[in-house]
Amino acid sequence: MNNRFLSASASSRQTKGRNNQLISANTVRRRLPTSGLRACRPYIGPILTQRHRHQHTLWAQEHAAWDRIQWRSVVFKDESRFCIDHAGGRLRVWKRSGER
Repeated sequence: MNNRFLSASASSRQTKGRNNQLISANTVRRRLPTSGLRACRPYIGPILTQRHRHQHTLWAQEHAAWDRIQWRSVVFKDESRFCIDHAGGRLRVWKRSGER
């Protein structure tokens, strides 16, 4: 599978079955698991280790007593997430068992 983010319906439009006929999205959904693939949520980011958690705790303790003047010198990054090509939070990728 070249594009793991491709939905079953999009994949069915690009895949031809026997006799050069298009296949249905349900056929794609049924056949991928028989090939050892399963639908999973995609890997989002690095997993925090105990060391990371400890460093975050130390940072929070060091900055717990800061006053407003000190916090004014910090630049906060505001992030907004917009999904225009798929339903937010419902994205699935096809993976083999044990893959990330």
